[in-house]
Amino acid sequence: MADVSNPEIKEAYEKVRNDKDDTAWLLLDYASDKSDVLSLTETGTGASLPIPPPRSALLSLTNSGECTQGLDELKTKFQDGRASFAYIRVKYSNDAESVREKFVLITWIGPDVRVMRKAKLSVHATDVKKVLAAYSIDVAASSQEDLAEEPIVKRLRQAGGASYDRA
Repeated sequence: MADVSNPEIKEAYEKVRNDKDDTAWLLLDYASDKSDVLSLTETGTGASLPIPPPRSALLSLTNSGECTQGLDELKTKFQDGRASFAYIRVKYSNDAESVREKFVLITWIGPDVRVMRKAKLSVHATDVKKVLAAYSIDVAASSQEDLAEEPIVKRLRQAGGASYDRA
């Protein structure tokens, strides 16, 4: 079992879920290589990176690129030798009138993570999901490509029930 009892984790989770708070994501890492204790490593708003231009009409939310700013920032925090859990608020739209916010749980397994850590991760994910309970989709990632925005937004649209994509 993973220890996710640190109250900072629950506080950060509530901030990400709060529409009035700028916190867009949180990152949990293990206290050490052999520990089963997870701690809050960092939170972010997406504001530390320059605002990217919208990548396509499919993903354009506003001219400010709000859709992916937090995801782009969060992706820079994952390390090849670590297993981590992240929780992020993602904004997207189906059209100019329809803006949605959904939550994504990410399980990161870096390519250099030790075998024993990988073996325990599915059990630990169950404990994490009890604390970070409200999410639309979960994403298992072991490379930056697994965190590409288009497939994530597409899955969110499908999970939301209001997907206007014909494909």
